[in-house]
Amino acid sequence: MTTTFITGANKSLGYETARRLVEAGHTVLVGARDPQRGRAAAEALGARFVQLDVTDDASVRAAAADVAAHEGGIDVLINNAGVGGPQSPAEELTAADALAVYDVNVFGVVRVTHAFLPLLRGSANPLVVNVTSGLGSFAVTHDLDRVEGGVVAPLYTSSKSALTMLTTQYAKALPGVRFNAVDPGYTATDFNGHSGQQTVTEGTDAIVELATSGPDGPTGAFRDRYGVVPW
Repeated sequence: MTTTFITGANKSLGYETARRLVEAGHTVLVGARDPQRGRAAAEALGARFVQLDVTDDASVRAAAADVAAHEGGIDVLINNAGVGGPQSPAEELTAADALAVYDVNVFGVVRVTHAFLPLLRGSANPLVVNVTSGLGSFAVTHDLDRVEGGVVAPLYTSSKSALTMLTTQYAKALPGVRFNAVDPGYTATDFNGHSGQQTVTEGTDAIVELATSGPDGPTGAFRDRYGVVPW
């Protein structure tokens, strides 16, 4: 049976990903910062809750130790946790604002990946799926026919560009583990006040597809539910 750990899995895309993977037969571990919400989500899903704050080194190490003690290892890691950051005008953004966004969207992925790689290495099909965004794509954000072309969010967009590049670099550096980046697309979630055009199920299509792919699946790819995302 495939064991999958998902960060930020107590709501929205993370929760729907967990629901679909439980349905697909995975043993799912719900990583969440808030114990009350995380436990409630895990109980509703038929999954196991593991407390995890991706911005806290000790919390991440403790989560990895918890999984090592209970499951012994994992097959799939889904780095889903993310923040949008402040909605301030660009001229008001500070370095502290940038650090807060990158601490979750980029550094958090590095923390979790570093701690959980030893748990992945025992798998016959180790896989990491990083939830990035088309808003991190130069091609997509310069296409004025797409909704992303009208978005101005310097910190969020740049953090997702960094995450996509980080993913492809991990794929090159660690050929024994497959790493892929996923753009959920403009999905109706709490993240955007439910203004997205896609359902949360549609937004998780590419995540689930890659999380359930076999050993001959892609690595170093950047995909959405329609296929390869241009950079």
